[in-house]
Amino acid sequence: MPFNLKYVHKSIIIASCIMMLFAACKSNNKNTQLLEYEGKFPDESAENMTITVSDSGKTIFIVNTPILNRYYGEDSSFVDCPKGIVITSFNDYGHQQAVITADYACQVNNNLFRATDNVVIYDLSNGDSVITDEVIWDQRLRSIYSTKAVKQVKRDGSINYGDGFNADERFTKYTIIHPHGEMVGYDF
Repeated sequence: MPFNLKYVHKSIIIASCIMMLFAACKSNNKNTQLLEYEGKFPDESAENMTITVSDSGKTIFIVNTPILNRYYGEDSSFVDCPKGIVITSFNDYGHQQAVITADYACQVNNNLFRATDNVVIYDLSNGDSVITDEVIWDQRLRSIYSTKAVKQVKRDGSINYGDGFNADERFTKYTIIHPHGEMVGYDF
C-alpha cells in the first residue's frame, strides 16, 4: 500500500480542527464566580440583567446588575447580586429621580431587599448624595431606610452626617436621622 501524502494532509487538517474545537469549549473558571448560600450553589444565574419595574404602564425603577443569582430552599428562595447593583428610580412624570449604587445586594425575604458596601444614593432632582454602608428597601411599606451612619453631601458642597435615614422608595423625599455637621440656615 503506497504512502499517500494527500491523506496525511487531510488528517492533519481534521486533527487541527478538532483540537481547536476542544480548545474553544474550554471553560474559563476565573470568570465563573458562583456564591454558596446555605451549602448550595445558585439554581439560576444570569449575567448583565436589566429589570424594569412598572406600575400602570409607568416605569418606576430600572435595576441593572452584572450577575443575579437565585437559590431555592425548602421554605424560601434567596436572590443576590454579588457584583453590585445600580437602581434608577423615576418620579410620577417619568423623569429620573435618583440613582442607587451598591457593591452587593440581596433579597432578605419576600418584601425586604438589602444593599451593602459602598452604597451611594444620588438625588438627581436636587444634586444631593447620601453615602452609607447599608440600605434596606421594604416593598410592603414602599420605603427605603438605613440604620447605619450616613454622610449627606449637599449640592453646595456642605456635608452633614446622621445615624441613618428614612425615604420613600423612589427617594423623592428623605429625612436624615439625628443630623449633625455643616448645616446651612435654610435647611431648617
